[in-house]
Amino acid sequence: MAGHEVKSVRSGRVQLQGAYVVIEGDEAFLINATISPYQVNNLTAQYDPTRSRKLLLRQKEIADLSRELKQKGLTLIPIRVYNKANRIKIEFGLARGKKSFDKRETIKKRDFKRQKEKLLKNR
Repeated sequence: MAGHEVKSVRSGRVQLQGAYVVIEGDEAFLINATISPYQVNNLTAQYDPTRSRKLLLRQKEIADLSRELKQKGLTLIPIRVYNKANRIKIEFGLARGKKSFDKRETIKKRDFKRQKEKLLKNR
């Protein structure tokens, strides 16, 4: 990470929505995490807020994670970003994606809950 990106992350200008971690060979990369510029006035022309960023992990951790990722449908998702001893840390977890029928069921439950709340509110 560049210095201005670190300042931006410390000030809380990072968005993890839609971000994920990929392991390529012996390296881990954070993909699609948006780090907004610290100062818009001092931006270089080639600054890309969603560029992939290399993560520092131990070789054993990378091997364990890549073994877990080989299971069908698992993905590494960043959960939170925090500071610890002048370092930027990223907490991530293994997640399994939903099937399309699970998504439809979730939407039905959400709609039912909204209708129920609306009826109770109108009483």
